[in-house]
Amino acid sequence: MTPPLAIALHGGAGILKRSKLDAAADRDFRTALSAALDRGWDILQARGSALDAVETVTRALEDSPLFNAGRGSVYTSAGTHEMDAAIMSGREGDFGAVAGVTAVRNPVSLARAVMEQLDAVFLVGTGAGDFAHACGMAVEPPEYFHTTARVEQLESARRSNQTPLDHDAEVEKYGTVGAVALDAAGDLAAATSTGGITNKRPGRVGDSPVPGAGTFADNSTCAVSCTGEGEAFLRCCAAHEVAARMRHGGAGLAAAAHAVIHSTVPGKGGLVAVDRNGTVALPFNTEGMFRAWRTSGGRGGVAIYRGEQGETASPAERPWAH
Repeated sequence: MTPPLAIALHGGAGILKRSKLDAAADRDFRTALSAALDRGWDILQARGSALDAVETVTRALEDSPLFNAGRGSVYTSAGTHEMDAAIMSGREGDFGAVAGVTAVRNPVSLARAVMEQLDAVFLVGTGAGDFAHACGMAVEPPEYFHTTARVEQLESARRSNQTPLDHDAEVEKYGTVGAVALDAAGDLAAATSTGGITNKRPGRVGDSPVPGAGTFADNSTCAVSCTGEGEAFLRCCAAHEVAARMRHGGAGLAAAAHAVIHSTVPGKGGLVAVDRNGTVALPFNTEGMFRAWRTSGGRGGVAIYRGEQGETASPAERPWAH
């Protein structure tokens, strides 16, 4: 019997109304999501590891200026970039994370290096930067992370003295990118990367790099990557809560993921998740979530808005949709 394969990714959730995102921007986002999905799926089909797949997908999204991670990261109140990332293996529970990274091109790869090369689980700030240098990680000058849209967001936030979650006057998006996957060996993995929130206080860290909050994977249950109001996801350990509902309550993936997003998390956002059977769930409680997924069972797609395909894992689960 052919083992199941599955992969899902997100590029942030928020107020993503069709009327606010023009046709060109809509097309650009879908193209970027589809390209990242294809790269991860190719790895899985070649019997590569779930870890390789989620790292590759997340790197692709970090390299795009469209998403709030890596190159497209938002600015802190000091006009700098501080990036966070994490990766987790469902086989042994190995985890690696970095926070407050300022120049590393692909923070998710640095997080994986922490996981595989150190006894430590989590590195921050200059310590993470020094380790990146020791590993020979690609670093970039500040102008690499500069985008006009992010500068405009910072200036707007400074004028209003707010810390908006990756938004402007027309579109509010809770930035963060991430991916989850199930490989042919039955292993699960998850990865998440973010630039945080516009005009944030330097040193602020959200849920993305925190084990069990924004990123979690366990072969006995599921792999989860979250996006949204980081403090809200931190307070309830949202990613782990999905797995806990499955392990201790006997819930299926769709029901567990839906309950966490719509009943447990005290804020806005969403998540992508996959279980050991190759079932995918993509719940969110906002107007939309950039998302893409594919399974060996023939399901898959790329979507942005509420009401599009991919709200749940199968037609039978439509009652769990937003």
